[in-house]
Amino acid sequence: MNPIADVFQKVVAHTKEHGFIFQSSELYDGLGAVYDYGPLGVLMKNNLRELWWNAMVRMNDNIVGIDAAILMHPQVWKASGHVDAFNDPLIDNKDSKRRYRADVLIEEYLDKLEQKSQKETSKKAAKEGWSEESEEYQRFLKGNRDAKKAAEVQEKFQKAMESNNMDALKVLILECGINCPESGTANWTDVRQFNLMFKAQLGAVAEEASDIYLRPETAQGIFVNFLNVQKTSRMKVPFGIAQTGKAFRNEIIARQFIFRMREFEQMEMQFFVKPGTQREWYEKWKENRLKWHKALGFSGDKIRLHVHDKLAHYADAAEDIQFHFPFGYKEMEGIHSRTDFDLKQHQELSGRKLMYFDPEENVSYVPYVIETSIGLDRLFLAHLCDSYDEETVPTGNGGEEVRTVLRLHPLIAPVKVAVFPLVKKDGLPEVARRIVDDLKYDIQVVYDEKDAVGRRYRRQDAKGTPWCITVDNDSLTDGQVTIRERDSMSQVRIPIESVRNWILERLNLRKTLGE
Repeated sequence: MNPIADVFQKVVAHTKEHGFIFQSSELYDGLGAVYDYGPLGVLMKNNLRELWWNAMVRMNDNIVGIDAAILMHPQVWKASGHVDAFNDPLIDNKDSKRRYRADVLIEEYLDKLEQKSQKETSKKAAKEGWSEESEEYQRFLKGNRDAKKAAEVQEKFQKAMESNNMDALKVLILECGINCPESGTANWTDVRQFNLMFKAQLGAVAEEASDIYLRPETAQGIFVNFLNVQKTSRMKVPFGIAQTGKAFRNEIIARQFIFRMREFEQMEMQFFVKPGTQREWYEKWKENRLKWHKALGFSGDKIRLHVHDKLAHYADAAEDIQFHFPFGYKEMEGIHSRTDFDLKQHQELSGRKLMYFDPEENVSYVPYVIETSIGLDRLFLAHLCDSYDEETVPTGNGGEEVRTVLRLHPLIAPVKVAVFPLVKKDGLPEVARRIVDDLKYDIQVVYDEKDAVGRRYRRQDAKGTPWCITVDNDSLTDGQVTIRERDSMSQVRIPIESVRNWILERLNLRKTLGE
């Protein structure tokens, strides 16, 4: 197996083994591209959601939150363009009978070319003694055969997508020699468009029911509530509205675990600005969001900005924050300058004005919008992939063993502290329970007394628990406990009465997200 694919498979297996994620409806052989979050998964997901909410709403006095309904009037989706334009280009392989997204097939081909170009450049650099910053390295990276091929394909791909030319997409797939991953053949059908919205019926009697949709994004709930929020919260432009919630897309090709699902959760903030200032605010929010991701542990080589090859129908600028997953750089968050498209569309179709009156300039206008939109499930997967590690460590009897550890940022980790009595007697469990009782009002803490302490350490390492506290016989006389740190496995001994402050000091939100 490919080593990179092997890492991803290990991450996926790890999530089930330790109660992070389960296949939905597994009892009935599962439901494709739908997943359930287990005991540890829901804790970690809640932590990520709370960290985002704090950074957006709590830390900004000009951003407020809402929780809009999943079901909305069908005209909302007509106005937003989803009814007419929310499509994916699909292609079928006649031999395997499998269906694929044509754009994804080409993007994966481009990823392979990029990897080959990088590999070839690294080999050449090692031979010539080039550094990655040198002109020779960069020139070779952009000028080798695979890089030139990728640039040529990218140009054709971009033109086909911008013009919605389905025939050109098929021609490009054939020119690139892209075969079906299952059948290995290039026996393709024509490319055609497919709408991604889930349709439902509203009404008690089928004959009288009206068609509605499960929302494909959370943003529209913000736009239709723009004036409600602005007036009741007495907000002045520039201001933002944030919300988190479920969205639904009938993905035909849903794969790569929770990266692409049919039911997923978004965290979005729409920031309303005066027309003409959108570029300035776009740059500010791009910088703000990159800083947030890095504060929570992503290194500079794991995330990057990627300019959209094709702008959405509502945008005048758009970039993705991409994370380097085991299967390549993929979108994790989007920053978009949506102009005034959405508010004007809803204003026109509803017949009601969605304008802001600026009291300082004594003028009314439809605000422009800067959007930050992040997939919570993708963020969850990114942190799992980034933190998963295996290392060889010595054992107590002089041997070695492989330690599996999730090196999650402590604020993201589902459980912050595990408390162990060294043995299940001599009053040690009672002391350990008192420590748990003292901590549980502030953080997620667990008690564990089963197996040897070494095994308990390994168990918590695999769950990403940052600190383990051991109560031993000396604790009964000196009133101190041993705290063991997950990543370094170093230990420190401190008084029991200092434990709470010691832990909370290391979970300080101000230190992590503050200026």
